[in-house]
Amino acid sequence: MVAKLVELVREAAAGARGIARSYPAGCSADALPWAVIKGFDDAVRGHVERDPRIEDGRDQVLIAAVNLAEAGSIEEDAPERARLVKAINDLEWVTLSRGIANRAAAALGYGEAGQRLRDAG
Repeated sequence: MVAKLVELVREAAAGARGIARSYPAGCSADALPWAVIKGFDDAVRGHVERDPRIEDGRDQVLIAAVNLAEAGSIEEDAPERARLVKAINDLEWVTLSRGIANRAAAALGYGEAGQRLRDAG
């Protein structure tokens, strides 16, 4: 059952949204992109088969985080923060809809290798 892996995806996305919404509290501009993506990289990335759509979604999160970190004023922060949250939501969606558990996930009891995350029910 990939339900645990699905839960990890959702937790990583929720943590990333929390960091995005509270920025600049908790981390520096230089650390923001890596702080936002850390939960996904640690808990999810190594447990799903490589997929270009998931990797593109991850890249979009990093780009949006850099843009937020480089925003120069409160007026620029709000739209950049919204773009980052959207990118996180998109990464969560593509991972849940396209992700496939790999052997590392199976070894941890997160489901069978080859099982699609969208099949968690």
